[in-house]
Amino acid sequence: MAQGYPDQRERSAAGLDFDDPGAIRDKAAAMGARMVEEGPEAVLDEIEQLLPEAWRDQIRSFPLAAVALGIGVGVWLGMKKSEEIITAGGSLVSAAAMANVNQVMDKMKQG
Repeated sequence: MAQGYPDQRERSAAGLDFDDPGAIRDKAAAMGARMVEEGPEAVLDEIEQLLPEAWRDQIRSFPLAAVALGIGVGVWLGMKKSEEIITAGGSLVSAAAMANVNQVMDKMKQG
């Protein structure tokens, strides 16, 4: 352990020891801006990037099975985590609305 950081081991194990702590914040801000511009398509693109290439091939080969699986997971999540999903969705919508209001206000100030 380095001197001056007695909790370095615990911080690293908890995922708190990043080389660049601003990188996560910057990526989240970029994702939020992209979502405001492109809408839900940006979220779907990010989800697609998270999937391994082998899964993407399976989805291309069996699209109906992938849709059925997606509906099943959606229903299950809706039954188990509905309050959290509604809260997150409401937060997402209000954040996008406030970003649009800020853009309109900036345009009015400049114009």
